[in-house]
Amino acid sequence: MSAVAYAGSMPVDDGWPPIGDHAVIGDGRTVALVARDGAVNWLCLPDLDSPSVFAALLDRRRGGRFVVAPDVPYEVHRRYLPGTNVLESTYHTRDGTARVTEALTLPTGLAPQRELVRRVEGLGGSVPFVWSVEPRFGYGGHRTRIERRMGIPVATGRGIAISVCAWDAGEPRTADGTISGSFTTRDGASSLVVMAAADGQPLVLPSRKDSEQRLDATTAFWEEWANDRTYDGPWKQHVIRSVLILKLLVFSPSGALAAAPTTSLPEHIGGDRNYDYRFVWLRDAAFTVGALLQTGCSPEADSFFWWLTHATRLTHPRLDVLYRLDGRPGPKEEELPLEGYRGSSPVRIGNDAAHQLQLDTYGDLLHMAGLYVDGDRDIDRDSAKRLAEIADLTCRIWEQPESGIWEDRERRLHFTQGKMNCAVALERACELAERGVLPGDEQRVARWRRESTSIRRFVDTRCWSEELQCYREAADSEELDAAVLLGAINRYVGDDTARMSATIDTLRRRLGSGPFLHRTTVNRDEEGAFLACSFWLVDALARLGRVEEAAATMDELVGYANDVGLFSEQIDPHTGSLLGNFPQALTHLALVNAATSVAEATR
Repeated sequence: MSAVAYAGSMPVDDGWPPIGDHAVIGDGRTVALVARDGAVNWLCLPDLDSPSVFAALLDRRRGGRFVVAPDVPYEVHRRYLPGTNVLESTYHTRDGTARVTEALTLPTGLAPQRELVRRVEGLGGSVPFVWSVEPRFGYGGHRTRIERRMGIPVATGRGIAISVCAWDAGEPRTADGTISGSFTTRDGASSLVVMAAADGQPLVLPSRKDSEQRLDATTAFWEEWANDRTYDGPWKQHVIRSVLILKLLVFSPSGALAAAPTTSLPEHIGGDRNYDYRFVWLRDAAFTVGALLQTGCSPEADSFFWWLTHATRLTHPRLDVLYRLDGRPGPKEEELPLEGYRGSSPVRIGNDAAHQLQLDTYGDLLHMAGLYVDGDRDIDRDSAKRLAEIADLTCRIWEQPESGIWEDRERRLHFTQGKMNCAVALERACELAERGVLPGDEQRVARWRRESTSIRRFVDTRCWSEELQCYREAADSEELDAAVLLGAINRYVGDDTARMSATIDTLRRRLGSGPFLHRTTVNRDEEGAFLACSFWLVDALARLGRVEEAAATMDELVGYANDVGLFSEQIDPHTGSLLGNFPQALTHLALVNAATSVAEATR
């Protein structure tokens, strides 16, 4: 647990809280980012992919936020209550100590559609607190109106209503689109500030008793859920925290797993590579099912698998790169008139990568199906028929140039990792057909095998560099790409591991920085190190039998989580500052799978 000093509720650095300064809380529908200074700087309502109500993380002036914090200098220690996604922050001041416990509560009984409960308890002495709710609807583009209903302030805008109830937290004041108050803690006393929201439904005004009961019930739910996880290997604390974060990113109405709850947090401060990650990427499919099944999250694995098989029907047999949380194809990309995190613009919603050709997605889907069946699960006849048709399509398209796993918007190349994954797709289809899971006569399966052999011949002759002793980024290219490590993880590599082992050594020399790996030699100087690639390195080392190297690298990597165990997409290897959308599902999936691979290799 670490401590950070703040002067009252003032922001830090250049006015922006570091990305890694945040924790997350959620309720299965949406996720809030809470900074160490007590500010909720990001929250979309009613759902994770809805427009924001608080977006100070992307625009300090127009974004809006919800603050509960001491009004005097303090030090803060944070943690999640053990085995939960309930955040606890303890503030130490000159004259006293106070604790804030907060969560997006899970509904019980007649509950608000969404409810954010923040309980402040005096632990000793006295601490003056201030709080303010500054809703800025529709990414700050809609006017905020405030009125009182039954004496309770209610803010409305863009069809959303937000009430703010305060008990023993001072009388709420309203001015300039803001609801605020102040109070002083006393030893043993508690105060409550509760924000309730509704979108297209009646706004439920909660009672103090009901809100506190829901906070306690939410804590109990998370404790029970975490206790049911089955992982008991190395780095258990980090694995369980990762699984808890992944559970937060599951959109409960559908079972979809969002890549991240944020948009446009930059890969490079001041840069323009800022994208919306509030969607489901097919590239995460095999990682997700593998991680969930290996940690005892069977219901979540089932929900995700069946959500994905239904979502992909809309584009069958072609696969989109990403889908919305409700299963629809990804929306068109737009730019918002926001300043961007630390001036990193543009701020984007939607994602134009949705309809790119990325060949690796075909391998991800078929490999996921293989992992699912390996987990003693059945695939229905209709889904099996469509998976076989996807394998047929893979035979027809694998020779095409593509945008690649990193969604290159300027180049279409014969990316090595995409070709490898096409071979994986066809080989998994053959295996599943042999087991009677997929339909396939001898002629059909023979074609899958023939095309897989052709792909492997292409990779061996066009994508391997004898001079570099490494798989190339793409056919005939001299650039390198850490994504080729997935050849070891997705079982493209068989018993002959010499080339992949040499590739690991070359990638560490050319793309490495301490325990980290950058994605490619093309963009190495334009972004941070990519954390998923770093955990893929651990996973690949373990699978190739280099277990001591894997474990040593893993020991270093987990030490770079923020104070509550979270990782973003990227990291500045020089400063340890987290970059990119946060928290990142792909990073936490890679952590879980790397830990389980090391545990399996050790056994």
